[in-house]
Amino acid sequence: MIEKKHTPVNQESKSELVFTKKNYQLLLISIAIVVLGFILMMGTTDIYDFRKTLLAPMTVLFGFGFGVYAILKK
Repeated sequence: MIEKKHTPVNQESKSELVFTKKNYQLLLISIAIVVLGFILMMGTTDIYDFRKTLLAPMTVLFGFGFGVYAILKK
């Protein structure tokens, strides 16, 4: 008969998550910024409007950049 050796489980490594609550909050904010940028692109007005050609794409890029920051923040 084979005996199993019982080793104590380290409680710290078991409950440690990759991201913290702050990371998830920042990630949700970045998703909201990206959605806002796409909402700014919608509409039936002139396609060469300042809002559609410059403001909305910059907002989307800022949202993606903020998402990268939210993932890499320790």
